[in-house]
Amino acid sequence: MPKATNIDPARLAIFDSLVASVAEEMGATLRHTALSPNIKERQDYSCAVFDVNGQLLAQAAHIPVHLGAMPESVGAVERLAPWAPGDIAILNDPYLGGTHLPDVTMVSPVFEQRGNRKSAQTSSPQTRQGSRRSAAQRLLGFVASRAHQADIGGMAPGSIPVATELIQEGLIIPPVRLYRSGDLVPETLELILRNVRTPDERRGDLDAQVAAQRIGAQRMAALAARMGRSAFDRTAAALLDYGARIARAAIAKLPDGTYPFADALDEDGHSPEPVPIVAALTIAGRRMHLDFTGSAPQRAASINAVAAVTRSASYYVLRCLLPPEAPTNSGVFRPVSFTLPEGSVVNAQPPAAVAAGNVETSQRIVDVVWGAMALALPDRMPAASSGTMNNLTAGGIDPRNGQPWAYYETSGGGLGAGPDTPGLSAAHSHMTNTLNTPAEALELAYPLRVLENGIRRGSGGSGKQRGGDGLIRRTQFLGPATVTIISERRTRAPWGLHGGGDGQPGRNTIERVQPDGAIKEDHLPGKIVLPVKTGDVIRLETPGGGGMGAQ
Repeated sequence: MPKATNIDPARLAIFDSLVASVAEEMGATLRHTALSPNIKERQDYSCAVFDVNGQLLAQAAHIPVHLGAMPESVGAVERLAPWAPGDIAILNDPYLGGTHLPDVTMVSPVFEQRGNRKSAQTSSPQTRQGSRRSAAQRLLGFVASRAHQADIGGMAPGSIPVATELIQEGLIIPPVRLYRSGDLVPETLELILRNVRTPDERRGDLDAQVAAQRIGAQRMAALAARMGRSAFDRTAAALLDYGARIARAAIAKLPDGTYPFADALDEDGHSPEPVPIVAALTIAGRRMHLDFTGSAPQRAASINAVAAVTRSASYYVLRCLLPPEAPTNSGVFRPVSFTLPEGSVVNAQPPAAVAAGNVETSQRIVDVVWGAMALALPDRMPAASSGTMNNLTAGGIDPRNGQPWAYYETSGGGLGAGPDTPGLSAAHSHMTNTLNTPAEALELAYPLRVLENGIRRGSGGSGKQRGGDGLIRRTQFLGPATVTIISERRTRAPWGLHGGGDGQPGRNTIERVQPDGAIKEDHLPGKIVLPVKTGDVIRLETPGGGGMGAQ
């Protein structure tokens, strides 16, 4: 990386907006060309731009759990070098740069444009070959996209099962080329599509990611061509340094000391025992250290988180303390260090299952770091939010057309109250930043009917400022299916602060039609795989947020 020189602040701000716009346009391309409701409606994806050393320059405001994990994907594909224009790598292995198997990542090298010649990122194979013969192009950086594929195989539709080892959760894709010099590697695509339940939908979503990769590479190369390579590299280095400075300045405002906090997952889906997560936050001048010693050993269950997920959740809490206009880049992470015990639930090792670690354990890691930060900043940090994504996956054969289907949904809950404001109700929080699938789109795509989607009144914690209420969502199945629920905060409530009440825990039930027409309601645990029949209804009541201050 070239040494950063003094860059005019206005020029630096413009550059930050320009590289961020590359990631945002990638996201817009992915959304508008995707096939599945999970991507085009829920927007379960992230896009990012990296420098030539794999340092994150910008990530669009998509999914926070991807914040610290995307750079590891770029590092993981380095084994595929040397690169050529038009290459695209694909991976999902949580132990080689991924998070959990449904999150499929693509990484593309970006090369400099040569003069006025059309970029090799988008030209035909024949033109690309001629371009490479005439002049070797220098590597400029990388662009990456990560999209949650609604099914990637495994033991249950939706690929977030109550598993005991990684292989049960779906197809594991190590870093491999999907495109080589602009040409599809058909064997790679065929291998993926032969191992999923919904190959046509997966092909459509993977093609959308490819489109996002191409537009990102084109825009990044064009930006560098306008600026000149030397100016681009210097400004990128300055932007990373600025991210580090603004993070250090925020940390320096915190009182020095060590702030311990502990919380736990309800259970792991196999054993009823809680899963403790412990962190000690140490502030020392302009640096911050998080020590997770004391957290539970990894379990034979899917609640394990890889180290990248733990770092992402922790970076997110720091990012919440920064000014809204602060950049999101690798420089922001420089002042933060970690102690992550190997083989623990926050730094799982193969072959541990990790599907729920990405979606549920990440939320609890946020709560623990958030709680530690609340000890350092008691007048600033809100109470705990719902602390779960309330994951519902389902699939089967659609009785309307005889085709396989797979569906994934997360549901919001109550947000924790702040010192001066009540918590929002029925909203996604922390590690999830997705939308819900609109009922109209859901019912068009799947044999499902949304019977109710409303606020769970009174579920927020009491206090001077009330926690936000959760929601109630009732989904009816119009054909037989296999359903998986992965949820948390069903027994351990979201905590209040400074005398505020806890939010109400969530509740899962199934409503079954009996032979006599009566409806029987049965309680369901937080994590379960079960068959449903035509007419059955899954009811999710999501947790409320914690309250703030005694009334």
